[in-house]
This record gives sequence, structure tokens and C-alpha cells, in this order.
Amino acid sequence: MFSLGVCLLSSVFMTASAQQGRERSTKKARGAAEQSAKAARVFDQIMGTREKSIPQDLIDRAEAVAVFPGVLKGGFIVGGRGGSGVISRRVAGGWSAPAFFDLGGGSIGLQIGVASTDYILLFMNERAVDSLLNDKFEIGGEGSAAAGPVGRSASASTDARLNAQILSYSRSKGAFAGLELKGVVIKPDNEDNLQVYGMNARDILTGADKISLEKMPQGVRVFPLTLARYSKRR
Repeated sequence: MFSLGVCLLSSVFMTASAQQGRERSTKKARGAAEQSAKAARVFDQIMGTREKSIPQDLIDRAEAVAVFPGVLKGGFIVGGRGGSGVISRRVAGGWSAPAFFDLGGGSIGLQIGVASTDYILLFMNERAVDSLLNDKFEIGGEGSAAAGPVGRSASASTDARLNAQILSYSRSKGAFAGLELKGVVIKPDNEDNLQVYGMNARDILTGADKISLEKMPQGVRVFPLTLARYSKRR
């Protein structure tokens, strides 16, 4: 009788645990889709303003694109910024599944209030992408991010921009401009990556068996599809 009760109790716990796992997985999938949609929307809006968009030749040269929508920055005297976003790497015929990353950093200075900023980063070569895939990557530490030029007529031929591994942009209160980033840390959110894909960020972006568009969760496809509308290599 006792052993039967133990078995029943164990079965209840296992069922409850499985239910919680399914609910957590569903919640993660929904959050991943929302994050991908936000990032795609930000990129689309910026590229849609042609006179103040990222120059096409830079998009075509980029090996990976990161979008961190709605990063919050605020505080009094000592401030900080924090947010999350997605990064896709160029693959044959398009872009990889978006890997999930967190962005954070601190600053000291006279500041009051809270501001929301969208950040876009172009990783211009494979070395820049490889650096990104460490446990954490500090811009201004291991790598530097130069302010990217804006507009169709902008020149990208200066030495600083040609040699920059990362070009960075920001949009705040409707104003879009190149921005030199320093003291910002980007690190993989592998809890989300594993929950959504069963893979960590390194495998998603560099693994030999990259996830094809057809095998990506439907909700996250919007980001690589949006990037492919603006740049696609054969």
C-alpha cells in the first residue's frame, strides 16, 4: 500500500514537472519570436528611411548583423544600460538562424532619467564574429566599434571605417546615427538559445550543421528573412 502511494506521488510530480517544462518551452518560444520580430522591425524601419539608412555597400560586406531593440539606459550619477537582441551570420544564400545575446554596460557621469535606444552592429569580418562568440565580448576591450556612416551618399572609404571590425549605430527618439561604442559587453544568452534550438550561440553561428530556414522555429524566421531582403550573397 505504501509503495503504491509512493508510485502515485512520484507520477504526480513527474507529470507536473513535464507540464512545467512544456509551459517554459512555450514561453521561451513566444519570447524568441517577439524578440526576432522587434529586431526585424527596427532594421526594416531604419533601412526604409533611405536617405538616413545604413549604406548598402556596408550591409553587403558585413559578415553578421546584430540588432538590440529598446535597450534601456538610465540612472542618477552612476548609470547603466541593458537589453537583449539577436545576431544572424551570413550563410550561403541568406542568413543564419538568429542567436540570442544580451547587451550590458555601465557609465559614470551626470545623467538623470531613463532612455530607450535601438542598437545595430555590423560585424565586418570573420575575426569580429569569432571574438563575439567568447563567453563575453567587451567592445572597447577586446574589440573596437567605430561609428558607422549613414545615408546613401555617405562615404565608407576612410581608413578608420575600412579597418574597423565592428560598425555601430543607434536610434533614440527617432534620430539614427553612427555611434562609437565603448564599455559595452555582449554575451550569449545560451539559456534561450538552448531552449529554442537545443544549441548554444557558437554552434548556431559557426557550427557545420547550421539550421536551415525550413528547420528554424517559424517565429524567428522573420529576422533572417528581413536581412535577406536587403542583402543576399550567392
